[in-house]
Amino acid sequence: MTDVLHHIEINVSNLKEALSFWQWFLADLGYELYQTWEDGQSWKYGETYLVIAQTQPQFLDAPYHRGQVGLNHLAFHAKSRAHVDDMTIKLRARGATILYEDRHPYAGGPAYYAVFFEGPDRMKLELVAPEGELLEYD
Repeated sequence: MTDVLHHIEINVSNLKEALSFWQWFLADLGYELYQTWEDGQSWKYGETYLVIAQTQPQFLDAPYHRGQVGLNHLAFHAKSRAHVDDMTIKLRARGATILYEDRHPYAGGPAYYAVFFEGPDRMKLELVAPEGELLEYD
């Protein structure tokens, strides 16, 4: 067993719009396309994979909100602080909402370097730099 988490499946309200985000984001993090079918895709990194699937029509009337029971957010490892900075630029260029902008990139605390943002369906996502990495301006 190399990774503890086997997979995560995310249901989305609009598969085409969601994939336009997830495809570039996951590819940037080193995930590779694993499976494709009519109502979804999966992306793999190591032994763990992430599934993006179209929500069935009968369930679309209850929108996602991270404050409700269920998944609050997903956090991904960044390669470095520079990777967090580069991704922040890319997210802004794509019109993504950066959360806690007034405290960015230290919204998680003075030793926690990350970008918090909203992905498809306003799901909270996070990209976190490795701990202990210092930059010249630290």
